[in-house]
Amino acid sequence: MRSFLSKFGATVAAIAFILSASGGNIAFSQSRPQRPTVSPNEKKNQRPDPEELKRREEAARAEVDPETVVVATKLVNVDVVVYEKKSGRIVTGLTEKNFAIFENGVRQEITNFANPEQPITVTMVVEFSKWTEVFGRQPGFTFEPGTMEVVRPAALFLTGFIKPPDDYASLIAFDIRPTPITDFTNDPARLRQTANLLLRSLPAFRENNLFDSIKFALVGGKADSVVLDRSEKETYEYAGMTSVRSKRKAIILIASGINTFSRTNYDEVRRTIQEAGIPFYVISTGNLFFKRYEQFLPPTDYLDGTPGAMTFRQAENTMNTIARESGGQHFPLTFPSEVPGILQSINALLRNQYSLGFDPGEKPKDGKRYKLEVKVDVNGDGVFDEKQYVIQHRPFYVTENEKKKK
Repeated sequence: MRSFLSKFGATVAAIAFILSASGGNIAFSQSRPQRPTVSPNEKKNQRPDPEELKRREEAARAEVDPETVVVATKLVNVDVVVYEKKSGRIVTGLTEKNFAIFENGVRQEITNFANPEQPITVTMVVEFSKWTEVFGRQPGFTFEPGTMEVVRPAALFLTGFIKPPDDYASLIAFDIRPTPITDFTNDPARLRQTANLLLRSLPAFRENNLFDSIKFALVGGKADSVVLDRSEKETYEYAGMTSVRSKRKAIILIASGINTFSRTNYDEVRRTIQEAGIPFYVISTGNLFFKRYEQFLPPTDYLDGTPGAMTFRQAENTMNTIARESGGQHFPLTFPSEVPGILQSINALLRNQYSLGFDPGEKPKDGKRYKLEVKVDVNGDGVFDEKQYVIQHRPFYVTENEKKKK
């Protein structure tokens, strides 16, 4: 098993607690997997079949019409949620005509539009380390593992909010390294197995390599084989969320925000988030410990590595930045009783997330940042409603940088 799955314990009481916390409404029904609308098992090194190779060869030998010009473009996708400033009520029923996108102040033509009725694909990234246990025990629960404070939101969301057969979800748990527990699936039985595996497992390491795990969830890479596949192969080429063909995508991150020794630095992970354009909905668990012991903590870390006050504040700033620059939201978890309400809010935001796209035209591949602004005309009177509503979206996008790739 993976590093964080090397110790097992019987936590039947914990499973019963989750079922009771959900009000008994979670149904673990067995179903056959549906035909995917995304590419759940797509790998970076996947080869085309012989028919595909034959088609490509014929296309290469075909004569080119000199009058035909083929232009390859890369669309900029912007996920948007609209809600009232005063009440927080989410605005529904909008169409493409209600929106306008501006790049550096210049209005762009919306070429792609997906409404909230479209299926959604979610990746959950869950911190599962010994620090997770320490932080989770602090609210005062003595009859369940501390890791329940990250497992509970993951289990409830996977089993209560993902709607098969159209929605898909994957889960990555991390400590010293990220490990996929399940690849993208729409099978309720598979989602149940994922939740149960986390419930009966105990972490083995205390390191939290957060930045490596975020980058892995977005762009993929080589990792331990998917746990639930029980593959004989030790490694697996995970494709990442950016390779998934789905009109509406999001990542739910459940972590303290503390990073130990990731090979990916802070600037690099920020840039990866900015380029991906996938919203992060963040549940930060560090507050479970920090709010209770803040007055007793020194400014800097202890010699044994125990985080100090500055580390917790930096973690909160990191989570704020991840949510803001991706176009998502940050939910600091202070009390365990907040979990159901936070999950309801995230689900509402996801279910009312519009996806807009435009063609940015030819841009120099210099890594330049372009400001994005989305405006909305709710009642269709031709006047943008800027004072009454909040339009949640990512604030900018970044072009590729060929120099850094070299």
